[in-house]
Amino acid sequence: MSSYLLTTITFLPMIGVLILLFMNKEQGKSMKLLTFVVTLITFLISLLLLKDFDLATSSVQFVEKYPWIPDYGINYFVGIDGLTLLLVLLTTFFTPICVLACWEDIQKLVKEFMICLLFLETGMIGVFVSLDVFLFYVFWEVMLIPMYLLIGIWGNPARRIYAAVKFFIFTMFGSVLMLVSILYLYFYHYAATGVYSFNIFDLYNTVMPRSTQLWLFLGFSLAFAIKVPMFPFHTWLPDAHTEAPTVGSVLLAAVLLKMGTYGFLRFSLPLFPNAAIDYGVWLFMTLALIGIIYGAWVCIVQKDLKRLVAFSSVSHLGFVVLGIFAFNAIAMEGAILQMINHGLSTGALFLIVGMIYERRHTRMIEEFGGLAKVMPAFATIFLIVTLSSIGLPGLNGFVGEFLILVGTFMNYKIFAILGASGVIFAAVYMLWMFQRVMYGEVTNPKNQGLKDLSIREWVVLLPVVFFIFWIGIYPTPFLRTTEASVNNLLQQIDKKYERVVTMEKQGTFKLARTIPPVTEKQ
Repeated sequence: MSSYLLTTITFLPMIGVLILLFMNKEQGKSMKLLTFVVTLITFLISLLLLKDFDLATSSVQFVEKYPWIPDYGINYFVGIDGLTLLLVLLTTFFTPICVLACWEDIQKLVKEFMICLLFLETGMIGVFVSLDVFLFYVFWEVMLIPMYLLIGIWGNPARRIYAAVKFFIFTMFGSVLMLVSILYLYFYHYAATGVYSFNIFDLYNTVMPRSTQLWLFLGFSLAFAIKVPMFPFHTWLPDAHTEAPTVGSVLLAAVLLKMGTYGFLRFSLPLFPNAAIDYGVWLFMTLALIGIIYGAWVCIVQKDLKRLVAFSSVSHLGFVVLGIFAFNAIAMEGAILQMINHGLSTGALFLIVGMIYERRHTRMIEEFGGLAKVMPAFATIFLIVTLSSIGLPGLNGFVGEFLILVGTFMNYKIFAILGASGVIFAAVYMLWMFQRVMYGEVTNPKNQGLKDLSIREWVVLLPVVFFIFWIGIYPTPFLRTTEASVNNLLQQIDKKYERVVTMEKQGTFKLARTIPPVTEKQ
């Protein structure tokens, strides 16, 4: 089983798609049940990754490598390491939760909705496990299509087409730039070695001048910055979140946005270390800092709950980018953990907003007030998730942000000091929002008869709350999974950086594989 574990996890949702194709459209509940079972089995199988994952090694594990188009160096090549294990598990964890969350919400075109959801899961997992750059790009594009359909078909009627098209155009623009950069890198590697290869480890071993690195670094990084999204490429996100169905918002926040930050770690930094360090640090840390503060300030003035949570992602993911470009093991481990934390807390916030919307069919903050009196259990879960998003000690958000700020302070004190203000602003907009929605008198008669959490909603929220407390109280198991891979990544970056500097100083720069090869664990 372990020999084909990643392939099984990646493509098991497609079996669900095949079964759904032969089901009648009238079997809505049966299709939802089938999708839930398939996604739950996928999650349970993905837990086997924890059983045989070796924490002591930085090499990729569960490797599967088969020729696909061998004449052009294209292989089906998948594997995971400490950079991706938690992200794969986050994806398989949230998908069955999303199926339960949309049980009552999705009533039209149920078959098509579930097919999109399963396609999306395959695309998301494929992005994280691909070690062939061509395969990575295929999954990157595959994932775009179902999310576009989820927003454009099942989103809010008023502006769903606008939001879907905007999401598609922004993402495709970045994808085209990345594709051009991939092709240039591919042919550059061939000129250096005489071998065509999309293998990420082969590409790691090819060094190039800083001027070449800079343009390729910008090509890759712009695509990832749009996906995060970083300021000023963030404008598609609030519209996509606001108009998307609840499930679309949850998966967008919990998983899809992490593909951008993951891309920096897997591609931009190790492929182009000189450009990343010489130019990327100040550029992206500055943009991250602007995103942290700007995102928080915009949240304060939002009147729509969903739009507020959407802008909070711009602020929270600014911390992640800050940790990545600090080039410090503590900050980088904190950044990876914060990807998981943001997925849990913001995903839960969108689930909660969706539950309110199912009851009232409005997300405007002014329409609420005093909900804690009529929905005490809901208010309790909402408070826990709100405090998690703020970064209260004892909950998951604190650990990631603390490590990021500590690590950043060691190398770039001013960025850490200014970035810490984002924690204060987060408390302002989140607590003020919670106060207006949950406390005070019930002035709107429509709120007086609202039902508290149902059994289904408890099942949806409790697993997320469990991990919020676990990571906040005992984060060591999660940090251990990333430690070896982060240290190896930083060593690899330093080694390649120094090699390029030395060759340029000596005037002996040539197209060649000039560093010992980085290999995968077979």
